[in-house]
Amino acid sequence: VQLQAFGGGLVQAGGCLRLSCAASGRAFNTYNLAWFRQAPGKEREFVATITWTFNTHYADSVKGRFTVSRDDAETTVYLQMNRLKSEDTAVYYCAAAISSKILIDEAEYDNWGQGTLVTVSS
Repeated sequence: VQLQAFGGGLVQAGGCLRLSCAASGRAFNTYNLAWFRQAPGKEREFVATITWTFNTHYADSVKGRFTVSRDDAETTVYLQMNRLKSEDTAVYYCAAAISSKILIDEAEYDNWGQGTLVTVSS
């Protein structure tokens, strides 16, 4: 599956933004999907995931503020980000993998989008 993320931009702290990741290829509904992010000077980190059975899991840093969802008919995964903080500034990547488990390690994902930049101004 090939992924393309978009929807990033500049937003003030406390604001919201929705990222989208459109997929092309076969059997989208069999993939677990995830969002990762990489802040300047830091390693890429897990943000959220939604499995092919619609189970979700979030990093503690975004729990209660971010919501991951998917539309299998549109072959798209979303990340709704609310109450944004300056520390959410990063390049956000979507990823996909086939698994029966919830995956939070980037090494377990073999399909990646190109990333979209989110900048939160304080």
